[in-house]
Amino acid sequence: MAIFLTKDSKVIVQGMTGAEGMKHTRRMLASGTQIVGGVNPRKAGTTVDVDGTEIPVFGSVAEAMEKTGADVSVLFVPPAFTKAAVVEAIDAEIGLAVVITEGVPVHDTAAFWAYAGAKGNKTRIIGPNCPGLISPGQSNAGIIPADITSSGKIGLVSKSGTLTYQLMYELRDIGFSSAVGIGGDPVIGTTHIDALKAFQEDPDTEIIVMIGEIGGDAEERAAAFIAEHVTKPVVGYVAGFTAPEGKTMGHAGAIVSGSSGTAQAKKEALEAAGVKVGKTPSETARLAREIIAAQA
Repeated sequence: MAIFLTKDSKVIVQGMTGAEGMKHTRRMLASGTQIVGGVNPRKAGTTVDVDGTEIPVFGSVAEAMEKTGADVSVLFVPPAFTKAAVVEAIDAEIGLAVVITEGVPVHDTAAFWAYAGAKGNKTRIIGPNCPGLISPGQSNAGIIPADITSSGKIGLVSKSGTLTYQLMYELRDIGFSSAVGIGGDPVIGTTHIDALKAFQEDPDTEIIVMIGEIGGDAEERAAAFIAEHVTKPVVGYVAGFTAPEGKTMGHAGAIVSGSSGTAQAKKEALEAAGVKVGKTPSETARLAREIIAAQA
């Protein structure tokens, strides 16, 4: 099992013919992802040879879905055009839109997030500014390296791309059902809570690892959800314990105001909900190992 993405997922790539889109299309294909098409109105009707696989290019998401049965789109679209591309995916009612693009204006993200809601939330948005998601051995939608881990029983949700990779690598011998990078912008589509709910309901996920960071209150809200709804063990890590107060750190959403949004406040909220919180990524991996060993 996996969440949001399985071996049966049929993936299209908006922006496939650009340099980044082509590079990661090649990587996704090599990892076993069913990539059934690209979208570029200017190159509609052509095909692209990707390491011996001919991939058709369509003029729109709706056409790609009609011709291929696609249910996932990965977006490698420049920031200025991302809003229009996501709106197109929402209008086509594709099930999952994975927005990799960094630097999307927050106003644009808020607009397409609200638009998805107004359209009945038929399209799940992951991102923007995220590495995507992977269900190891099944499918990979985004830029997560496919060869750093294996399939297993850990579910991972993370604001940070690089910390996603580190935890996947450190726990590679145990493996993951799915790993979801939700992105670190102030406004994102899929949240920690959405992923926690899905992992709680996934029979093959036995333990959840959650990576947060300073800024905002997403981790505190996730802690409240865990206390109320999650029965599986959860291990957490909060990036930014050494960040200077009032300074934006890396992700646009990682800014602390007063005592709100500090790593310590998030750690305390998570621990109050029964989550074991590591002081470093490696300690977080060790805590996960201890819980799994105790379950054996």
